[in-house]
Amino acid sequence: MSETLIIAEKPSVAATIAAALGAKEKKDGYIAGNGCLVSWCVGHLVQLAEAAAYGEQYKKWSYDSLPILPQEWQYAVASDKGNQFKILKDLMHRADVSEVVNACDAGREGELIFRFVYDVAGCKKPMRRLWISSMEESAIKAGFASLKDGKEYDPLYSSALCRAKADWIIGINMTRLFSCLYGKTLNVGRVQTPTLKMLVDRDAAITAFKKEKYYHVRLSLSGVEAASAQIHAAEEAGNLKAACEAAQAVCTSVTREKKTVAPPKLFDLTSLQREANRIYGYTAK
Repeated sequence: MSETLIIAEKPSVAATIAAALGAKEKKDGYIAGNGCLVSWCVGHLVQLAEAAAYGEQYKKWSYDSLPILPQEWQYAVASDKGNQFKILKDLMHRADVSEVVNACDAGREGELIFRFVYDVAGCKKPMRRLWISSMEESAIKAGFASLKDGKEYDPLYSSALCRAKADWIIGINMTRLFSCLYGKTLNVGRVQTPTLKMLVDRDAAITAFKKEKYYHVRLSLSGVEAASAQIHAAEEAGNLKAACEAAQAVCTSVTREKKTVAPPKLFDLTSLQREANRIYGYTAK
């Protein structure tokens, strides 16, 4: 009997998927049952290798060794997650496993996490993609009833891989460069550094802010009010006021609209976990 290997991004999601599919037998690093083997990645199991992996000259940070531009990218299994990677690799190469389902989070990062493990493990078996945003049992079953060919998500993986390599090239090289120039560790990142610059600029603008007096000329009609833009010169505002007082304004029509804004939808499990992580730093464990 052939088995389907399903790989989720984290243990909690794997347990939910296993329950929905009727897999109940807990093993070391996976859950089995009903023709399925459900396992997990525990986040980033495999990552782009550190600079030192490309040569002895990169083990020590120095200005002369820059830039570091890998010609052939190398990958490394996270040192504290080697056991789970071995479990996944062994499961992928089991003779009774006929296909692998990528059940990592529906997004660019989830695609990258799975593909790194799949490629580094040397798996060549057919790959299909589960794409769902809710962990409700009905949503999981509907998702497995409409699995897509994993190759359809190759562009998404290429995008994620490009982003990861850009982060590596900018982060590794610029962090080493500025650390060597200034004699202390200065972390530079593709996203974090421009974001920090925006914060610094905003803080500087707040610190240097000076109050300025300005004027509005308001025209009041029956139930309607019109206002000018900000006018910084008192004389200009006075002239506009005088011109308005010397003229006659006629309101030809008034349109009132009542708009209803729907409340936000309730969280599903995945979006709730993401929001809890963003606000409180909670993990999925």
